[in-house]
Amino acid sequence: MSWDVESFVASIGRAAPATVTAYRSDVSAFVEWASRSGASCPSDVSRILLRRYLAYLATRRYARRTIARKAASLRRYFRWAAREGLVSADPSLRLSAPSGEARLPQVLNARDLALLLEPERAAPPRRPARSPVAVARDLRDDALLELLYGSGLRVSECCTLDVEALELDVPAVTVWGKGARERRVPTSRPAAEALRRYLSDGRPVLLVPDSPARALFVNAHGRRIGPRDVRRILDRRSPVPTHPHVLRHSFATHLLDGGADLRVVQELLGHASLRTTQIYTHVSRERLVGVYEGAHPRA
Repeated sequence: MSWDVESFVASIGRAAPATVTAYRSDVSAFVEWASRSGASCPSDVSRILLRRYLAYLATRRYARRTIARKAASLRRYFRWAAREGLVSADPSLRLSAPSGEARLPQVLNARDLALLLEPERAAPPRRPARSPVAVARDLRDDALLELLYGSGLRVSECCTLDVEALELDVPAVTVWGKGARERRVPTSRPAAEALRRYLSDGRPVLLVPDSPARALFVNAHGRRIGPRDVRRILDRRSPVPTHPHVLRHSFATHLLDGGADLRVVQELLGHASLRTTQIYTHVSRERLVGVYEGAHPRA
C-alpha cells in the first residue's frame, strides 16, 4: 500500500493552484520524514508520530503559522485516507498545532501607493524612443496593479482572469476565488480606464501566435501571466519592498478607514468567514475617535 499523494491531490477539486501546490508539498514532506522514521504507508502512522513531526518542525525553526498550515494539510490528507480505506482510523483526529501569530497585514500609505500606481511621479518622463513592446508592458502593468488594488483581488485570481470576465461599462469583474466560489467585484474607474488602454494598445502587442486566446494578462513570452511575473512587476515599480498581497490588504483597510461595512468588505474579498475579514479592523486612532465623536450622544 502506497501513500498515494497524487490521488489525494487530485481529490482536492477546484482549489487555487497555490493551494494545491501547498497540499502536495506539505504531505510529501511528511511522507519523506515518516519514511525515515520507519512508516512505509499511511496505516503505519499514529497520532504520536504526527505529534513528533510537528515537534520536529518546531525544532527546525518553522514559523508557527507554517506549522499550523502543515498540520491542516495532514488532517485533510488523513481524512481522505480514511475515506479511501488506506487507514482504519484517522490518526490526525484532535491533532493540535500551534495557532498562527495574529500578524497585522502590511498596508501601503497614500504616498507609496500613488508612486506605485503612477510611477511618473517618481521618475523623469518616459523616453519618447521606446519600443512598442515596452509601451505595451507599461500599459499591462498599469492595468494589473490598478485592478489588484481597485478590486482587492488575490494575485492568483488576477492571473487566471479571462478577457470576458471584464465588464468595463459597469465597471466590474467576475472572479473565481478560493473554494471555487464565484464573485462579482466592482472595478475602480482608474482600473477600468487602464484596462481599456491595455486591451486596445497593450495586449495585442504582447500576444504571440500560440498565446492563450482568452487570457487577460500575458507575460513577455505571450504566456498567461503568473504570480512570479506579478512579483517582478512590483519589484520594478514599488518605491518600497512589498508583496502583491499587500495591495489586497491596502484595498480592505482603506475601505474600512473610509467607513465601509465589514460585511461588505467580506463579500468584496470573497472571505467565507467574517473572522478572516476582522483582521482589517486595525483602523487608525483618528477614525476611531471620529466615529466615537460622531456617534456617541455624550461625546
